[in-house]
Amino acid sequence: MSVNFSEALAAYQRAQSQALRGPGGDDGLKPQGDVGQDFASLLRSAAEGAQERLQAGETATLKSAAGQADINDVVVAVSKAEMTLQTVVTLRDRAVQAYQDILRMPI
Repeated sequence: MSVNFSEALAAYQRAQSQALRGPGGDDGLKPQGDVGQDFASLLRSAAEGAQERLQAGETATLKSAAGQADINDVVVAVSKAEMTLQTVVTLRDRAVQAYQDILRMPI
């Protein structure tokens, strides 16, 4: 499944705005208090947020298999995990493509 980067970004922006409006909505993003944060720290925090989202989906699935979770909560958690995974894969593909484009540039 191919995901357009702009569509993924728009989906994240919608999820963030819904989380800010809705009660108890956790969008997996942590507010950045330090404006001068370096790029490596930004990537690290984004990767940690993605990992937490994927683990939450897995945990919800395991609870559902054990009969301890509401099916609606499981569907929401798995959908969020799927959206996160698609976004991460899209960003990885774009980064690899950009790196390959740089390598092909004449010196």
